[in-house]
Amino acid sequence: MQDEGECGSGPVHGPWIWSAYRAYHELLREKLKKKFEAQEGPWMDQVAEVLVKIVNARWEGGRKQEREQAELFEQLERLLAE
Repeated sequence: MQDEGECGSGPVHGPWIWSAYRAYHELLREKLKKKFEAQEGPWMDQVAEVLVKIVNARWEGGRKQEREQAELFEQLERLLAE
């Protein structure tokens, strides 16, 4: 049987240790997000813009929009291939 104070996993320390791990992972996640934003942000903005155009073109429908959709999908494929 484990002592309540051993390794900080007992009822007194458990929630604090869990909170520390969560904070550590949240900080790491934020750091990663900043790195990705710096490196990939402009490319992701282009992808997001094309995706919004695709959704809007699908919403509007019709043959004219089908051609526009095909062009947008080609544009998206080029961006994703980068």
